[in-house]
Amino acid sequence: ATRIIISLQPERWSLTVADNGCGMELEDLQQAATAHSTSKIRDRNDLWKITSLGFRGEALHSLAQLAQLEILSRPRHNSEGWRVVYNALGEPVEVETVAIAPGTVVKVSHLFGRWTVRRQGLPSPAQQLRAVQNTIHQIALCYPQVTWQVKQGDRSWFSIILGTSVQEILPQLLREVHWQDLQLFQQEIANTTDTKSESNTSFNAPSIQQDFPQSIEVIIGLPDRCHRRRPDWVKVATNGRIVKSPELEQTILSAFGRTLPRDRYPVCFVHLHISPEQIDWNRHPAKAQIYLHQLSFWQEQVKEAIARALQISPATLPEGFHQQRIGQLLKVAEDKGNYTPKKIEKKEDEALIELRAVAQVRNTYIVAEHENGMWLVEQHIAHERVLYEQLCDRWQLVPLEPPIILSQLTPTQLEQLGRLQMEVETFGDRLWAIRSVPEMLREREDCSQAIIELSLGGDLQTAQVATACRSAIRNGIPLSIPEMQDILDRWIRTRHPRTCPHGRPIYLPLEETALARFFRRHWVIGKSHGI
Repeated sequence: ATRIIISLQPERWSLTVADNGCGMELEDLQQAATAHSTSKIRDRNDLWKITSLGFRGEALHSLAQLAQLEILSRPRHNSEGWRVVYNALGEPVEVETVAIAPGTVVKVSHLFGRWTVRRQGLPSPAQQLRAVQNTIHQIALCYPQVTWQVKQGDRSWFSIILGTSVQEILPQLLREVHWQDLQLFQQEIANTTDTKSESNTSFNAPSIQQDFPQSIEVIIGLPDRCHRRRPDWVKVATNGRIVKSPELEQTILSAFGRTLPRDRYPVCFVHLHISPEQIDWNRHPAKAQIYLHQLSFWQEQVKEAIARALQISPATLPEGFHQQRIGQLLKVAEDKGNYTPKKIEKKEDEALIELRAVAQVRNTYIVAEHENGMWLVEQHIAHERVLYEQLCDRWQLVPLEPPIILSQLTPTQLEQLGRLQMEVETFGDRLWAIRSVPEMLREREDCSQAIIELSLGGDLQTAQVATACRSAIRNGIPLSIPEMQDILDRWIRTRHPRTCPHGRPIYLPLEETALARFFRRHWVIGKSHGI
């Protein structure tokens, strides 16, 4: 189906779901609501390669027991369709020919009418509607090619327009997020061999050929543009179904470490297309949680995909004009002025964007030119990101000669310095000698203040952030062009160049396309003069 229409009437305990899918033949329609009847399993081997939302044949049969159920359906190759009404056992009691469009319509009315006690103690109507909306949102993320229209009574409630990818769906679900705030990354994954789990071998599970196309799709909210107060938009799906995977969700959160502001969480949706034999659905009765047989492998794939999406490269930047178009737009400026943009040579072995330092604004911001426009880069936090990742890769303590003498340190501070593996010795009454410090702090004049800052608490990562922040070049310091270029070259090659370790955005992009729109460079000069 490419269009699904849902009509809810909570006050009448009824709902209707209509689609424009392939429809059902009369034979299938007559047995669709019987117990354990499913089209998802044709033979015994299908039990080990489930790729559908349901497969146990319980949903329609349960509805027939709890409500009045009727289904209308017409296959696309037929000129007419059928309407079937079912009894409480899911058996057809009325069958008639009807004229409907190709597809299927399921009508449920008088819900819980035979079991009125079930209507008592249900969540409030508002909570139930939120659950309905959440369910539809989850399916829409996995199937972006479907348009959804949802009604309450006679009025429209919400709709989701189909898109070519989840990048076009997510902004419809999170209204404060723009599609340009998102980054999509997709990659095929080579099939991996895996031994069957004990549960599978006990049932003599068949051997499934490694012919299932595996891939990973990641959509992230760029950390310098959007994030959440709660981790409610860290979602994982496998083979078209949103699932709970605490291990993968924790991997996602750690992959965004030190890229977001304090107490903020990422927007991230990971969709894994995995060979069914890699998945064990027997973790939760509702199949809402899964086990992955090669969890560490998929954790690495998710971590790598997020890292690739966070990189700044031509592939992850908004598309600008082609170089020929840019040349046409700047031709007048080149002919009449004394400015000639310098061509930046690309390095074939690198996929990163190349920046050229042009100037410094207020001794704080570096003006960097690239092939599709220019950026303003704050020098302090760009350098801080560089130093922080260096410290993460190599946290080294060096001896201090002569040692720094500190006084009035509390037992908590001494314990914290010990956790950071800094050498501290008693030097007298309420005096302590600090004999080793992080390498970056050894030559600094404010080394003693830095040590006190490190002693005030936090883990190793917090100490690395504090060290990088104190060691980074300060705003207000004039830099030469080579110095600015060195910072740009090192910063653009960091793993997470979009934000500093505190979550602040590092650069402001001014793309040539945006500049052209602002200065109306697409206008025809004759028309703008009324000619």
